[in-house]
Amino acid sequence: MPFLPSLPDPAHLSDLYARFPDNVQPLMVYTDGLLRGEGELSIGERELIATYVSALNACTFCAGAHRAYAEVFGIDAGLIDALIADPATAPVDEKLRPVLAYVAKLNTLPSRLVARDAQAVYDAGWSETALYEAVQVCALFNMMNRIIEGTGINFDYAKTPEGHHATGTTPEEQADSYSRFGEMVAAMAKG
Repeated sequence: MPFLPSLPDPAHLSDLYARFPDNVQPLMVYTDGLLRGEGELSIGERELIATYVSALNACTFCAGAHRAYAEVFGIDAGLIDALIADPATAPVDEKLRPVLAYVAKLNTLPSRLVARDAQAVYDAGWSETALYEAVQVCALFNMMNRIIEGTGINFDYAKTPEGHHATGTTPEEQADSYSRFGEMVAAMAKG
């Protein structure tokens, strides 16, 4: 049940943002830039990080939503399941493994990050730019997971995966999906 009585049950993020639209559009523009813009990490890898961080935080809404995007951008569903079940044995590309280890530690024990954690990312062939992209995705999804969990958003894509608008689409159709989501919410808020 949502924690805000003005929200429907089940509540979707769009319901929350339509009810409280201030600052949604700039957040969606930032999210588009981070998750859809040019980067050293592929769009699929950034969406995988969003999914992974959300799963670590037990945010089923975000984990389900970003899983759908990760799959659209070429990440295998079996890899996502394996990563969430056991990161140590998941068939993750060895180059990506230290990036995922870094965001997992940043997510749960940020004060325990040390230079060797970053060095492992660099040793795998990534640049500072890639590490900063991963840090930003992790940080964004810590914030988003807390907005979702803190307000009791309870729509579950695992129960209705076909309900995600990205299902069955192409990467080109999802190129600016967050900005379009923000525009949709703005229209909902106006009534």
